[in-house]
Amino acid sequence: MGSAMNLLRILLAILVPPLGVFLTFGLGPTFIINLLLTLLGWLPGSIHAVWAIMKHEQQLNRQL
Repeated sequence: MGSAMNLLRILLAILVPPLGVFLTFGLGPTFIINLLLTLLGWLPGSIHAVWAIMKHEQQLNRQL
């Protein structure tokens, strides 16, 4: 189940970057940064979203 959710978040991070970040972090500084980057262009927003989600998953795995 967790793997499917991660795949969905990554897919959303590529297609609709702020939505993928919102599902991972909620409303906060990461979401606002991603929203601003997405307003500058889809590619910067997507790159940031994928990076932020992967970094978040890496930190969660490190805690286990």
